[in-house]
Amino acid sequence: MKIRSILKLCRLPFRTNRAASVIRRCTSIVVSFAFLLAPVSPVLFPHSVAAHPAPPPPPPQGGCDVDSFNNQIQHVIYIQFDNVHFRRDNPNVPSDLEQMPHLLNFLENNGTLLTNHHTPLIAHTADDILTSLTGVYPERHGQAVSNSFNYFNPNEPDGLGSTFTTSFTYWTDVVDPSTPSADPSFSLLTPDGKNAPAPWVPFTRAGCNVGAVSIANMELENTGNDITNVFGAGSPEAAEAASNSSQATKDFVGIAIHCAASSSLCNTAQVSKDVLPDEPGGYSGYTALFGHKYVVPVIAPSGLNDLFGNPITGFPGFGGISAAQTLAYVAAMQENGVPVTYAYISDAHDSHSPPFRAFGPGEQGYVAQLQAYDNAFNDFFTRLANDHITPANTLFIVTADENDHFAGGTPINPGCDGSPGNYCSYNTNNASPNAHSLGEIDTNIQSLLGKVDPTLDFTKTPFDIHFDMAPAFYISGQPATGSPIARQFELDTAKLTAVNPITGNTDQLTRYLIDTPGLAFLHMITGDPLRTPTFVMFGTGDYYFQTYGADLAVNSGFAWNHGGVAPEINITFLGLVGPGVKAQGVENELFTDHVDIRPTMLALLGLKDDYQSQGRTIAEILQPWVEPSGVEKSGGNFTQLAHAYKLINAPTGPLGLAILGISTRALKGDSDTYNNLESKISQITLVRNSLAGQMADELNAAEFHGHRISDARAEGLISAANALAEYVNSLAEGGE
Repeated sequence: MKIRSILKLCRLPFRTNRAASVIRRCTSIVVSFAFLLAPVSPVLFPHSVAAHPAPPPPPPQGGCDVDSFNNQIQHVIYIQFDNVHFRRDNPNVPSDLEQMPHLLNFLENNGTLLTNHHTPLIAHTADDILTSLTGVYPERHGQAVSNSFNYFNPNEPDGLGSTFTTSFTYWTDVVDPSTPSADPSFSLLTPDGKNAPAPWVPFTRAGCNVGAVSIANMELENTGNDITNVFGAGSPEAAEAASNSSQATKDFVGIAIHCAASSSLCNTAQVSKDVLPDEPGGYSGYTALFGHKYVVPVIAPSGLNDLFGNPITGFPGFGGISAAQTLAYVAAMQENGVPVTYAYISDAHDSHSPPFRAFGPGEQGYVAQLQAYDNAFNDFFTRLANDHITPANTLFIVTADENDHFAGGTPINPGCDGSPGNYCSYNTNNASPNAHSLGEIDTNIQSLLGKVDPTLDFTKTPFDIHFDMAPAFYISGQPATGSPIARQFELDTAKLTAVNPITGNTDQLTRYLIDTPGLAFLHMITGDPLRTPTFVMFGTGDYYFQTYGADLAVNSGFAWNHGGVAPEINITFLGLVGPGVKAQGVENELFTDHVDIRPTMLALLGLKDDYQSQGRTIAEILQPWVEPSGVEKSGGNFTQLAHAYKLINAPTGPLGLAILGISTRALKGDSDTYNNLESKISQITLVRNSLAGQMADELNAAEFHGHRISDARAEGLISAANALAEYVNSLAEGGE
């Protein structure tokens, strides 16, 4: 980007006493970006090495050969919860982690628990898990907007096409292989249209078998495309899926082992080829076992019981897999030749057995489930210790995909604390909502839009949304950003209000609005333009938006909303325990987000990906002797540059939130305001991308290539980041 374009970013009318500070700010920006965009000496910075690493060597013949400090790490156990909270949802009721003291104490006493850990956007289970697994934001794994999207097919009568679930599919699935005219792009997609690199690759190349238990997309997710993709359309597995989908789910879905090339574990008749068509550096000769039916015989030949002794006769299902079940699979894998395991545990705040409904904080059923989870972790850690799998030789990583907004009122007994004899109670009568009701407010957004603007003709201009707290709007025909029909929908959506049936208050339903320029800043534009919505509305927490039914209806079946933008949703936790991790307990100030998990894990293990992540190694929680050589040589330059990098690049970091505010002002405004602010967001994004890209190159080179970040380079990049942040914050405060 030319300096002249940057000057346009700085142009403010000289109408106020802020003119002098503006001149100083813009001078700083110009000087910083002049430095930033100057040619970089390859001696000072090996850009080509960081951006395009050489293909990795072939795996060793035998054994799991990671290169951790003094070879101390022999096992890796990665666990990701669905919506389990460190913070309290009711100040009187202990939080989820507080009600699992065996897990909480394990993390606090043996490692570091980061509680200012953030999600990407949109904050959804699949988006967040995939971001955590890969170390890249949704723009680079293809799941940027929702767990499903409407791809636009001109052959469809309404011009919208069908809604496809793209997030919960096996790693190499395409969106819709059913017909030649369907969408052939990979569900997990890079910006250049290739299949995203898979997270198990560095481990299997190092000779390590990798297990997956219910974690997003590392095992089969359904009995449709996933079965035919892996086993083939004419296979016995496909025949079973066609005749008995329920049994096929138990047999083939949810569990997998990705085997090292030299592993004897996969020398069975049930082995499948592990095919990754676009893996950088190639990936041939590897195999995998898919499903409980084929995995359990090699990890538990006599059959598998959960940690409480109950038989597991097939995959329990994603929606309700408990800690006792997930951790039993993990323990059996770790004990039987699978030293790297990734696992998922479902939420505790919903009832997973009839009657299915949401719980409120402190309800007896909620407390009982957390107690069962805690007992499972107690048994799990005891069993591992008996197997000599401990923090002395194992890297434990525990996190949650996101947190939730509790959509409910106060308990009927407001003094309750969730203890026996003092459980909390809520009104679950949907027909008679009151201040003690539990449940989201289902909202017919099409009906409400029609009342805001009767000129909207949904027969001539149909639209669809991703049903959510944060609906993504798809208007028929994919109108251009800023087109009259797009602007009409955006302006009308900004006006949406509703009388809350629980509180009686009139609520503004739209918290933030954002279209293509802002989505690009937040890393939410993928390599498939069919997935890009016209705009996204981030709604108010208690509301869930759909396009049918009553205008407003309380639904006690669901009471925990995520997807939106709010601290209680976007701030979660990350715990690390193991050799080289500082035992410093709770750390509640350091800003991290999901992309930082991957590089931190690999740095500890002495491994690296064949692509560059968008995260950074969390060096602040590592012992000095395990820091990568480049990080050690860079000293404070590394952490200071990392902080500046997160400032400008994290979607729910300070600049991301500021851009959300600016975008909302643009989409609510008149034509001049809209065009002016949208142009500035686009220019800011270009500058940020250039700056963040160079920061990421420096950080990655230090983490994985021994590069020292020089004082001059760090100071220049940090100065540029601060200048950009100052400008964006000024614009967010109402500057022009």
